[in-house]
Amino acid sequence: MAQHKAWTFVPSWLIYPLGIAPGVWLFYLAVQNQLGPDPVKALENGLGEYALQFLIAGLAITPLMRFAKINLVKYRRALGLVGFFYVVAHFTVYIVLDMQFDWGEIITDIIKRPYITIGVSAFLLLLPLALTSNNFSIRKLGAAGWNKLHWIVYPAVVLGAVHYVMIKKTWALEPLLYLAAALFLISLRRFYHLAKRKRRAVA
Repeated sequence: MAQHKAWTFVPSWLIYPLGIAPGVWLFYLAVQNQLGPDPVKALENGLGEYALQFLIAGLAITPLMRFAKINLVKYRRALGLVGFFYVVAHFTVYIVLDMQFDWGEIITDIIKRPYITIGVSAFLLLLPLALTSNNFSIRKLGAAGWNKLHWIVYPAVVLGAVHYVMIKKTWALEPLLYLAAALFLISLRRFYHLAKRKRRAVA
């Protein structure tokens, strides 16, 4: 399949510094007290939003290739790992700066607040994907096994988007757009596989 020529010269490793740069800038703004009256919460939410953006961008790679013939597959792993970096950063800010290592309160939060439960669930689903996003794991699991495992990214991103919607506590437009984008990309994948199965049945 033909590459999208405008991007073929861009090395995949460049995604990492470019992707992490907005988070570094956000930390700088927090340190400089330029994130409003509650910089910790603004930092925590901003990092979570970056996580969703990169994870959803990673989900968009396959539909772009299948439906628009734009092949950006070489960037998918980097986008996913940058997204996971932001998930970890988001979770770390929550534990260290927001809750200040109060593990009793953290556990209570996870149990009693549904949006925290959902957020932690999304993190736990993404963890094995991040740990196996390397060539060694692909060889050990085999391509089919690795691909099957990495289907977990779909429910993980949906849970992350639901987590963001619930954090806002209102029907804010932006979180709903992230959720809609994740569901739309999953629907495209489902549509592709159903159409492929139908073609095989006809043949």
